[in-house]
Amino acid sequence: MPTQGALLGEVRRRFRAGEGFALATVNLDHLVKMRASADFIRVYAGQDLVVADGWPIVMLSRLAARPVDLMPGSDLILPLAAVAAEQGVPVALVGSTEVALEDARRDLTARVPGLKITLAAAPSGRFDPEGAEAAEILARLDAAGIRLCFLALGAPKQETLALRGRSLAPAVGFASIGAGLDFLGGHQVRAPLWMRRVGLEWMWRMLSSPGRMVPRYARSAAVLPGQVLKALRLRWSRG
Repeated sequence: MPTQGALLGEVRRRFRAGEGFALATVNLDHLVKMRASADFIRVYAGQDLVVADGWPIVMLSRLAARPVDLMPGSDLILPLAAVAAEQGVPVALVGSTEVALEDARRDLTARVPGLKITLAAAPSGRFDPEGAEAAEILARLDAAGIRLCFLALGAPKQETLALRGRSLAPAVGFASIGAGLDFLGGHQVRAPLWMRRVGLEWMWRMLSSPGRMVPRYARSAAVLPGQVLKALRLRWSRG
C-alpha cells in the first residue's frame, strides 16, 4: 500500500465486508531473510498488504519511481486500533510476554476510546508458527470472533503465523508489528521522535543493543547495492 490513508481505507473495507487480511511491514532485514529462505519468500508472497518499514525501503521506492510512505509497524498500531474501535470489531494481542501484553492492553484502551481487546496470548519460548500451539491460538482467535490481531513475534514467525491464519482464521486481520507492543507497554524504549523523523532510528537501536543489531545492520547494508540496482532497473523499464 503506498500511503497510510490507502491502507486504513482498505482495512476499513475489509472489516465491513467480513474479510481478513495479513499485513506485513517490509524492511531490509526481511530482504536479507528472503535471500536466505525460499520459505520466507513464499510467506511474503502470501501477505495481502505490504507497507514500507524503514527509510531504505522508502528511498528504494523513490528510486524505482514507485514512491510509498514510511509506515513502521509500531506507528500503525494506534491508527489500526482506531479503525477497529470505529467499526466496533474485537481485537487480540499475540506475542511478547503476559506482562507486556497486559501493559499494552492498558495503554491501548486508554488511548483509543471504545477499543475492545478481548483476547491476549503470549506464546511459549519454543513457539513454532507451523506447530500445534500456533494452531490452537488461531482456533481461539477464530472462535472469539476476533477481527484484528496484532502479532508481536518478530520475523519470520509473525508473518508465517499470519499466512497460516488466512486459512485457519480467515475473518481475522493479522498485523505483524514486531516490538510494537513492547514499546506501548514500556518494556522496550523506542528512539526519540526527532531521530525517527530524520531516519536515525536504526542508530538508536544499534547503540541500544549492539551485539544483536550491529551484525543485523551489516547484513542489511550488504544487500542494499543490489536493491538499488533493481530499483533503478524498474525506473528505467518505465521509460
